[in-house]
Amino acid sequence: MTRDSHTDDEPTDDRRREQATPRLRTDGGAAAGADDTTLDPWGSSTVADYRNLFEEFGIEEFDEILPDVPAPHYLMRRGVIFGHRDYRPVARAMRDDDPFAVLSGFMPTGDPHIGHKLVFDEIIWHQRQGGDAYGLIADLEAHAARGLTWDEIDEHARDYILSLLALGFDPEEGTLYRQSENRELQDLAFELGAEARFAEFEGIYGFDGETDVSHMQSVVTQIADILYPQLDEPKPTVIPVGPDQDPHMRLARDVAARMRYFGVTKAYASFETDDEERALLAEAYETLAGDHPGETIRCGDAATYLDNERDRDATDGGAMTKDRLITMLREAGKEPLRPRVRFLDRNATEEAFEALIEAIDGEKRVYDEHIDAFELDHEAAAALAREVELANGGYGFLAPSSIYHRFMTGLTGGKMSSSVPESHISLLDDPEDGYDKVRAATTGGRETAEEQRELGGKPDECPVYELYAYLLADDDDEFATEVYEECAGGERLCGGCKEQAAELMESFLEDHQEKREEWTEKLDELDIDFDSSRKRT
Repeated sequence: MTRDSHTDDEPTDDRRREQATPRLRTDGGAAAGADDTTLDPWGSSTVADYRNLFEEFGIEEFDEILPDVPAPHYLMRRGVIFGHRDYRPVARAMRDDDPFAVLSGFMPTGDPHIGHKLVFDEIIWHQRQGGDAYGLIADLEAHAARGLTWDEIDEHARDYILSLLALGFDPEEGTLYRQSENRELQDLAFELGAEARFAEFEGIYGFDGETDVSHMQSVVTQIADILYPQLDEPKPTVIPVGPDQDPHMRLARDVAARMRYFGVTKAYASFETDDEERALLAEAYETLAGDHPGETIRCGDAATYLDNERDRDATDGGAMTKDRLITMLREAGKEPLRPRVRFLDRNATEEAFEALIEAIDGEKRVYDEHIDAFELDHEAAAALAREVELANGGYGFLAPSSIYHRFMTGLTGGKMSSSVPESHISLLDDPEDGYDKVRAATTGGRETAEEQRELGGKPDECPVYELYAYLLADDDDEFATEVYEECAGGERLCGGCKEQAAELMESFLEDHQEKREEWTEKLDELDIDFDSSRKRT
């Protein structure tokens, strides 16, 4: 959530293209210099093929939900935002004008650069769509995980906030904070820490006996950041990040679920089942109910049905699941098989459990650790569980959502690195220096102008085209398309393309820094302190 590294899209063949598109494809793309998929929130993340993120980590393709997003941002339209976790509730809230939130943070380890601008823009766009917007400085993480002094942190924190404001963040409608100065956040982190385990930190982050406790604590603080917008009320919340921050999102979603008083699932019988077993039960029930309308379907009937459908020679995991379920159904015997919703007692107090029993109308069955309701659908049951939890002192967290943007290629090719000044453009660079860096950038052009005209350029592996797609074309898709097609078609040569990009970059930096100066005069009006109280005197 607090770090952005940037790489390139995969190479294409050398044949001249008759049809082209400015989209950076969501079905994959090679990061220049990357040869594997690693996601490290504090290290050097690489993504050789973005499809691995879908297959290995369960990130969903953003293209699939793009039609559901009202007036999508150009980073979404162009495939720069390529993936998501559970963004549908956020898109639905935008469409229905319901409450939602956006939050992302920045670890102040250096100057803000054009890669960070992606996250700034995503926060600001969601704020303009009606979301409660949060921008935070991850100073506890910077101090614990990167060893920065508080003086260094203070200097960089100010620069990040100034750029966020200059790009359009509205501080009167949004919230800015530092982890170290937010006691409410720290108290939440303490509570969440009770649901996090060292074994998880070992598995997710590779922590071991040499990892200091402050570093581990910074992870719990990040989870608290992710859930912080829901402290006043549960609402869909999206965290815009690079894919290197996905480990934090997976852990935050798990911990949010563990904090809930009740889980709500579908069920068909009194015994417990997992997702695979429930799917088999649903199939058996629907088939038997269709074949015998009006009759009571019993567990023994479902056992016979599944046994008849079983492949006698199969020995895989699916066959073992079916055998296990058949055994449970036979043991249940004549118990009726009926659809229901189940409220599972996760962390509920005794008072909350009793309150839920009272709140469920209609037919219900109460067990030691769960309640079955027969006249509620899943959506109504989930809402009721959250309502009872909130009324009895719980948080009622919704699982946080996330969107993921591509890594941006360094201007010299390979990775963009803050430690290599010529590979990136700082938002604090002198505009003339920004111009010079773009003019000196690597391109996807051919060896000669003649070859470029004959075969066309390679915009999909060109850092300069990325500047157009990610920043310089802004909201003008027609302009981005024009640059792409002229390059791929051989009409645009690299010298003129870089000159145009350099001039646009110089103009952007001039405008951005003028706005930063305007906000500098108003920083004292903000509810955020840039002089850390943790400095030693």
